[in-house]
Amino acid sequence: MLNSISITQIYVLDQDEALDFYVGKLGFEIGTDQDLGFMRWLTVRVPGAPDREVLLERPGPPSLDPATAEQVRELVAKGATGGHLFLTTDDAHQTYATLKERGVELTEEPTERPYGIDFGLRDPFGNHVRIAQTHR
Repeated sequence: MLNSISITQIYVLDQDEALDFYVGKLGFEIGTDQDLGFMRWLTVRVPGAPDREVLLERPGPPSLDPATAEQVRELVAKGATGGHLFLTTDDAHQTYATLKERGVELTEEPTERPYGIDFGLRDPFGNHVRIAQTHR
């Protein structure tokens, strides 16, 4: 039977820009960066967590036909397809301050919740990211 989720996918319009954001600003590391000919397979992951990666996929073949891919790219450009990533940290306030210094578009300040402290941000393509410091 199934025992884990290994890759989560989000759409991006420019894989190099996505790489700059996720690696350069959020601190992810590259999992795989391979040209398959028909697409670039680009994954990133949180350092020290090799079993879970995020596929930074430009809408196109083979998963979408050319006409559908163009429609999806138009929606991504408008921020209308925003995927979601949920991450954790040991210190939400410090992580927020670091990301603010790096110029990340923060959409919500750290807020106390029943499960801990979390805040929100958006990547350059409209994908939503939540970062939480959970109660232990």
